[in-house]
Amino acid sequence: MGLEMEDVPAAAAAAAPAAAREQGVEIYPLSRYYFGARDAAAAPRAAETAADRALRLKANFAAHGLRTSVHGVLLVELFDHPHVLLLQVRNSSFVLPGGRLRPGEEDVQGLKRKLSSKLSVVVDGHADAEEDEDDWQVGECMGIWWRSEFEAIPFPYMPPNFRTPKECIKLFLIRLPMSRQFVVPRNMKLLAVPLSQIHNNAQVYGPVISGIPNLLSKFSLTVISD
Repeated sequence: MGLEMEDVPAAAAAAAPAAAREQGVEIYPLSRYYFGARDAAAAPRAAETAADRALRLKANFAAHGLRTSVHGVLLVELFDHPHVLLLQVRNSSFVLPGGRLRPGEEDVQGLKRKLSSKLSVVVDGHADAEEDEDDWQVGECMGIWWRSEFEAIPFPYMPPNFRTPKECIKLFLIRLPMSRQFVVPRNMKLLAVPLSQIHNNAQVYGPVISGIPNLLSKFSLTVISD
């Protein structure tokens, strides 16, 4: 039996280099970005106990179904090495910028809204929404995780024993411009953490963040130094 060769259409052949270019990501120096702080918004859930939070999540699930969270992976360069921008909450836990979608909200639009609310100037309790949201360049979805229960560890796949998942977590690559202003609430810190530090370090950063270096392996990262 001979080997059969299939002709590749010209359009598909032309699309291949374009697809390869889309996998390239330019990372700019941390020094090109401005970091500021603003007063933290009122936090009505600051005194919420774990039991109260569980009850709230169950009530939301009963009313709206599956909870979907979207988060952005923002990359910068420092010491000729890619770093991920992470929010540190109360000097303890680390999270990616983002949050829960509203019922019926699309992934990209919801992520732009959350990025603006977490990383931009807020006036009268609201981010400079429409103009700022247009500035975020949301790239492809890098990965999806699932929670079987509200406080369970997320999995990067749907385990066979999952009956009804409670939360879907999606990560999107954010392509940053050469410079930008980041303004975060004073009760949070925006930190640049090297990929080498978070790689497989689930004990400190959790399974989602510690898996980011593996997800980035399919991209061609171009580190642009000053």
